[in-house]
Amino acid sequence: MVEAAPAQSYPVTFDVEYPEELSRGLIFVKWLLAIPHLIVLYGLSVAASMITFVAFFIILFTKRYPRELFGFVVNINRWSANVYAYAFLMRDEYPPFSWDAGLYPVTYDVEYPEELSRWLIFVKWLLAIPHIIVIAFLFIGAFIALTIAWFAILFTGRCPEPVFNFLVGVFRWQFRVNAYTNLLRDEYPPFSLEP
Repeated sequence: MVEAAPAQSYPVTFDVEYPEELSRGLIFVKWLLAIPHLIVLYGLSVAASMITFVAFFIILFTKRYPRELFGFVVNINRWSANVYAYAFLMRDEYPPFSWDAGLYPVTYDVEYPEELSRWLIFVKWLLAIPHIIVIAFLFIGAFIALTIAWFAILFTGRCPEPVFNFLVGVFRWQFRVNAYTNLLRDEYPPFSLEP
């Protein structure tokens, strides 16, 4: 039986600084302004998929994810985290065309594992199915929360903190499952929105 790691100790972190005020006008165009990032990220995600394929065989024979390739994939995910926080109305600052940590009020990191299971790589996708089902329903809720946030920002200039925390939690869960299925970590992700 696979045991989920407690949320507080899971080695994938994602958080977004809560903004006290958000632009009422930007909510109309953020999705459009994010397109250049999404184009670049699409190309980088293709590269990350190829790296994951190569890492599969390296882990199978050495039980290690090469640190440089690991860092490259984590950096792509960090850039994605910044862009998602912007496009999903959590931040107003335009994200940098960079994957360096600390340049944007979003935290994303994955602890590097010294050793990975060579056999778990064959079944992670199967073990992640319960998470994928739950995440599908959570994203339906996130769409509703995003609609609420959009109107709240339009009328008040603020995103209600519970709605904001829910959106951050959904993306946190998604990033944890992605790290697991993309072979970055062996610990089974917790069924939790909490940090």
